[in-house]
Amino acid sequence: MAKVSMTVNGKVVTADVDPRTLLVQFIRENLHLTGTHVGCDTSQCGACTVHVDGVAVKSCTTLAVTVDGANVTTIEGLAHGDHLHPMQEAFRENHGLQCGFCTPGMIMSAVDIVNRKGSNLDEATIRAELEGNICRCTGYHNIVKAIGDGAKAMAGHAQAAE
Repeated sequence: MAKVSMTVNGKVVTADVDPRTLLVQFIRENLHLTGTHVGCDTSQCGACTVHVDGVAVKSCTTLAVTVDGANVTTIEGLAHGDHLHPMQEAFRENHGLQCGFCTPGMIMSAVDIVNRKGSNLDEATIRAELEGNICRCTGYHNIVKAIGDGAKAMAGHAQAAE
């Protein structure tokens, strides 16, 4: 067993885990945060996307022990109490989902895109950046629209916070 300690959604957590434990398993099974989904187990679909130290990673191919000491944010950690994160709100407003299975990973990836590329995103950029996320239900139109609107809302939210 290996001891792992990290901050998940602002809360310090420590546990003894098998060194082969994947971050997605640790999040879902040890912490009971089930918003992070297991889709393909091969890092191709993006349903398991979380942020580690502010950067999007696929948690289905990341060992929990490799993020020892890191700050991890899951989909549950984006909202502030009853107030959705601007990207979550944009997905809700634009119906950027169908079955919802890919939605947590899409939202986590979308926030990462905005953090890296800024809030002025065109459709081509959004579509190219989403390449590691698969939705089997939609044609991506509403997802792309939601990300564009969410990016603008994140910029407005950041300005309001200043």
